[in-house]
Amino acid sequence: MAEHTSKQFDLELEGIRTRVLQMGGLVEQQIRSATEALMAGDIERLQKVVDQDAQVNAMEVSIDDDCTHIIARRQPAAGDLRMIMAVIKTITDLERIGDEAQKIARMGKTIYQTERYQVPRFREIRKMAEVALGMVRRALDAFARLDVSAAEELEREDRRLDDDFNAELRQLITFMMEDPRTISMSIDTLLMAKAIERIGDHATNISEYVVYLVKGTDIRHLTPEAKMSAASGS
Repeated sequence: MAEHTSKQFDLELEGIRTRVLQMGGLVEQQIRSATEALMAGDIERLQKVVDQDAQVNAMEVSIDDDCTHIIARRQPAAGDLRMIMAVIKTITDLERIGDEAQKIARMGKTIYQTERYQVPRFREIRKMAEVALGMVRRALDAFARLDVSAAEELEREDRRLDDDFNAELRQLITFMMEDPRTISMSIDTLLMAKAIERIGDHATNISEYVVYLVKGTDIRHLTPEAKMSAASGS
């Protein structure tokens, strides 16, 4: 009976991990759809991204509820408990990524539906979104493979995304100073850029949870150098 129970517990944990990855796939789709619809000026598709956020929220609630029941019934310890805690933290960040994708879609709708002096070119937004989407994909792959090496890569990518955001901020400030008619559009574009920058932060968080899961070490809030040392076990 003990062996059967253990196998059943393993199946429950694996089922939870699979659903986390499914939720991750959904938020990836949100980011991709929001970006493509923004570039195309597709208001209907932007609205679909906004509506899809409810599905992401429901998945977070469902997985979180299952984790709570597993803790109550199984009283997991050591690695199993770290797995449950990592899942709970990961789905929180995935839900917030979904919120940021929804924000991009809402700002895009505002720009296209409101009479504007001009519709901005979103080349830099698309570039940033591609980086952020790659980060989310890499973080989810790290979660699936329990790959602690991803933390270092995502830390570098996050700094790159921060630099891109700051460059976009400076450019938008220049636009607003040179022509006040661009202020409203520039603010909405800035909010989209900030949403993308936050997606990168959440993806980085997920990679750090993988380090916690595998190594048992919480590397949040450490310096980049200390994070890399903890992840490598040195």
